[in-house]
Amino acid sequence: MSNPPWWVGKTGRFWRRRWIAGVRAGSRWPFTLTQRSAPDRFVDGDYLPYPFFLGYATTYMRRETGERVDFRDSIALRESESSYLEAIRSGDYDYIFIESASPSWENDLKLVHKIHAVAPRTRIVLCGPITAHDPARFLENAPIHACLQGEYEKLAVKVARGASGVLAHDLLTVEEMNSAPFPHFDDTIAHRYRDDNPLGQQFPHAQVWSSRGCPFKCIFCVWPATMTGNDPEGTAARRVRHYSVEYMEAFLREIVTKYKYRSIYFDDDTFNLGRSHVQRMCTVMRKIGLPWSAMCRADTIPLDVWAEMKDAGCFGVKLGYESGSQYVVDNIVNKHLDLEQARLATQEIKRLGMKVHGTFTYGLPGETHEQMLETRRYRESLGLDSYQESGTAEIEGTPLHRLRLDGSLANFSGAIIDKGYRRETDGNKKFQMLVEDLRKN
Repeated sequence: MSNPPWWVGKTGRFWRRRWIAGVRAGSRWPFTLTQRSAPDRFVDGDYLPYPFFLGYATTYMRRETGERVDFRDSIALRESESSYLEAIRSGDYDYIFIESASPSWENDLKLVHKIHAVAPRTRIVLCGPITAHDPARFLENAPIHACLQGEYEKLAVKVARGASGVLAHDLLTVEEMNSAPFPHFDDTIAHRYRDDNPLGQQFPHAQVWSSRGCPFKCIFCVWPATMTGNDPEGTAARRVRHYSVEYMEAFLREIVTKYKYRSIYFDDDTFNLGRSHVQRMCTVMRKIGLPWSAMCRADTIPLDVWAEMKDAGCFGVKLGYESGSQYVVDNIVNKHLDLEQARLATQEIKRLGMKVHGTFTYGLPGETHEQMLETRRYRESLGLDSYQESGTAEIEGTPLHRLRLDGSLANFSGAIIDKGYRRETDGNKKFQMLVEDLRKN
């Protein structure tokens, strides 16, 4: 199970030159960023997401097949491409499963050919959002044995038992999810995963899920559309599956005991989908006794539930506002978030003494320059403890990608690809395209 290297090159001048590399598996929007680390030289402190789908598929495969299943997160290892290829060659693997997405595909396709050259008997299996659109093209144009669509625990087992070609979505049921083995962690890199936001993280920290999926249909979001569902156009029902209290307590106790984690970050698509799930997780976290934070929405729980989270040890949340224009939020993003309600929730969270990290995106299809400035002004008015701004990335498997293919989307009335729209699969690169115009105003 492989999250391959993704080194881009160096930036800067003289002694200040630093490497640019990408994060892929574990990120809903894979992108490239400047690193402290270098090939074959890990330096702590960079953003590093845990590759959830790979981690769960590794232990599921071990249980179901009884075979040796290795997990190699080259992004966390910070290994060079040559070190990676040597590990593949010497490992003599029957299969290698590679998770990929649009931003990393150019890099990954080259690696696929190199893997085939050094390990010609190894069957290469492609997973991740990249397989959402026309996966048969990869079978025709690259040495790929199978393409797996969506989360791939059960599909990977089918491949190990002889299946090939394109394998369509086969998601775990709630019962299967809660009886599955815990995801893979190991001594070498378990302490390296890092997300500094919301502020207040204590490292090493564990990045975990308490659920899979999200019912909302934001135009740019890939996991609910592609990995935990099959809804790239944003028109179908999307399921949310929750882990049980018993599963989460046992899982957290195991990894906290083994790796001495000092805080927990719930990186669900939307952690706070309703009062009951939040209260169940609060019960778990009171027993675990560590500070924690979560990826949330501002409008899916009553204001009094934020206090319950605080009482259970929650020190901060991430909230996706996306835009400061209500028109953009409703008609382009399709988030259906009342921005004034979001403001009230932000004020309440901060009143309780919790940190709020806000996320915003620019360069949406049909978004005007003035609407982007409106986002800036709204962000500045919230008094956030931290925030991130990115360009809207176009990733295969999202409604945004379907918009480009089809020209329009039924549920995204304001989304228009016109001459002002800048297509880019890497949100960080796209933001750099837009930042000068934003600074001028």
